[in-house]
Amino acid sequence: MSMRVGDESARARAESIDPDLLARDVATTPDRNHWRVALRRFARHKLAVVALAFLVFMVLACWIGARFAPSPTEQHLLEPPSSPSWSHWFGTDELSRDELSRVLHGGQVSLRVAFGVAVLSTVIGVVVGALAGFYRGWLDGLLMRFTDLWIALPALPILAVVVSIGTVDLGPLGMLDLGSPFGVTLLLSLLLWGSIARVVRSATLSLREREFVDAARTIGASNSRIIVRHVLPNCFGLIVVNATLVVAEAILVETTLSFLGFGIQPPTPSWGNLLSNSIGNVEDQWWLTVFPGLCIFFTVLAVNFVGDGLRDAVDPRRPALA
Repeated sequence: MSMRVGDESARARAESIDPDLLARDVATTPDRNHWRVALRRFARHKLAVVALAFLVFMVLACWIGARFAPSPTEQHLLEPPSSPSWSHWFGTDELSRDELSRVLHGGQVSLRVAFGVAVLSTVIGVVVGALAGFYRGWLDGLLMRFTDLWIALPALPILAVVVSIGTVDLGPLGMLDLGSPFGVTLLLSLLLWGSIARVVRSATLSLREREFVDAARTIGASNSRIIVRHVLPNCFGLIVVNATLVVAEAILVETTLSFLGFGIQPPTPSWGNLLSNSIGNVEDQWWLTVFPGLCIFFTVLAVNFVGDGLRDAVDPRRPALA
């Protein structure tokens, strides 16, 4: 990997001491062969491959299939609720709205929240963990004690209280509805970054003592460049694995919050509030509970299988495949 060098004399001294110093630094960066081996390992994890195919199917169904479904808000009040049939595959609800359409549009909201939480919480956790692990000392102690305190907070009660506030005025940034998909995404991201921060900190503590980091310091690379170009690329596998687990956790937390009535509010559908709305009619209209519940169950299960496959694929302790 090429590096911008701030001190050419330092490079010359490093090469005179050990001509192979820079070559070893380059070799430690994950290359194409490394990712090719990881891809073959993942492909051999059959459950992970099937789970990934299912997730791709769910995303395509929610974003493309929903375009061909009836409007999720279209009502036919003169028609009674109907069970699953050829005209309505998932049946209709108490307002004779097509349940398949509502599940697909609700999946858009729930999956968008889950993936958004995974990205935002991962960014926060990576920054906190990398700074704590690389600089150590008082900064490490401060950031990790704050992380421990944050993880110990009861997520659901706090989210329920905050979301119940409703809309808040952010001044020049405008109004923020804490019960909207964006508001729930932001709140969940601020609560779920702690585990990723711990993982990245642990990996950074180990990587900062490696020879390629010493080589980068010797040739004049700044701390920020070492973190971005040398430490974090070697944490990428762990970061991706933990991000997938956050997706599953975010789906469950958002669903639970919406089920309790504190999350995303109707008329915006989500898997959580679809379940919540169906509780009163679970005996007579079972399909209103079963289909959103199955979507949640299989999606979370698939995400966990994909996470297991990625963990095995990027595990450096596993022997390389022929």
